[in-house]
Amino acid sequence: MSGAWHSKPLGEVATFINGLWKGEKPPYVNVGVIRNTNFAKDGSIDDSDVAFLDVEAKKFEKRKLQYGDIILEKSGGGPKQPVGRVALFEKKDGDYSFSNFTSSIRVIDRNELDFHFLHRFLFWKYSSGLTEAMQSHSTGIRNLNADAYKQIAVPLPPLAEQQRIVAILDEAFAGLAIATVNAEKNIKNTRELFESYLSSVFMKKRGEWKTSELGREVRFIDYRGKTPPKTETGIRLITAKNVKMNRIQRDPEEFINAGVYDGWMTRGYPKKGDVLFTTEAPLGNVAQLDTDETVVIGQRLITMQPDEGGLDRTFLKYALMSPPTQAEIHKRGTGATVVGIKASLLKQVPISFPAQVADQRALAVEMESAAENVARLEFIYRQKVSELAATKQSILQKAFSGELTSPPSQVIKEAAE
Repeated sequence: MSGAWHSKPLGEVATFINGLWKGEKPPYVNVGVIRNTNFAKDGSIDDSDVAFLDVEAKKFEKRKLQYGDIILEKSGGGPKQPVGRVALFEKKDGDYSFSNFTSSIRVIDRNELDFHFLHRFLFWKYSSGLTEAMQSHSTGIRNLNADAYKQIAVPLPPLAEQQRIVAILDEAFAGLAIATVNAEKNIKNTRELFESYLSSVFMKKRGEWKTSELGREVRFIDYRGKTPPKTETGIRLITAKNVKMNRIQRDPEEFINAGVYDGWMTRGYPKKGDVLFTTEAPLGNVAQLDTDETVVIGQRLITMQPDEGGLDRTFLKYALMSPPTQAEIHKRGTGATVVGIKASLLKQVPISFPAQVADQRALAVEMESAAENVARLEFIYRQKVSELAATKQSILQKAFSGELTSPPSQVIKEAAE
């Protein structure tokens, strides 16, 4: 940190105000209430669905947001999203407050500390993982340790230097945001291209095809309704959380005791190449079991074993993934909040396939090759997104260490090296 800089605890340079409960005593006033769901990834506020509520006028008086207030998420979060996110309120008109799951942070002396600078600093502290160590759990909700948070040392370079840093950060991040959007768009485009390819395979139907019901061609092994007792080690349990479209991920890893395996697997044994299908949360993910190891199939999954003499397993996977079949599956889904499908209805889904197994296998090879190309492109684009995020963190590190001296284009180049 530069010798011209000094620092103070956050609690000495800003005031904290707790969020707003609706209250029950009139008179009331209708105001926009910023909630956790309005926090955007870049630290701004997404006001597309701000809730407008009737709240106690007296309570609102002390909790009306001012231009430049920073809203802090103090409760909520989740396993992959610690509390401590911040969003900058930049509206100059209208009546707005903030929910009881948040607090507002207001700079005491704007001649000493620029609120844009403080927001970028707190955003960096959150994105670098600082607040993860400051959270506690109660009844499933994560709460931020306010006392620890207020002790964060805020760097205080001269005000003009703060404003210069903010200007460089904003220009650099605008360029990174465009690059990130383009990379994410490329990921979406590759998926859509593959879906279009699958649609053409199953709609043009080269050669002789036949159509049947899924239940007539495939054996279902269904362990839904049974919950095996889990252990720290043992035989790997595959659940719907592991099954993504066309791949099975190991995370999260869960196990059952090897000693109860044979007694548990009374409905059938899964084997390598079987097709796994998620029946809900989400509905319709499809992947092939890719291991020879002994595994247990958990709830919300159906294992499909086709007759090898009539239907190739890899072809079945892509048939279930194809947009026409996915549409038939979702058409039979039921449920208001979580859409799922009953096994009896899934068995009625029509499925088309070449009459000759050799033709199915030839098509399966083509579809596997196309899927591998898509996966390779997705990996490249995801790496690009990760690299851009790392570049952003590197720039923030330099900014608040007094090392941000180059123009934005050079800052990005240096951070990426």
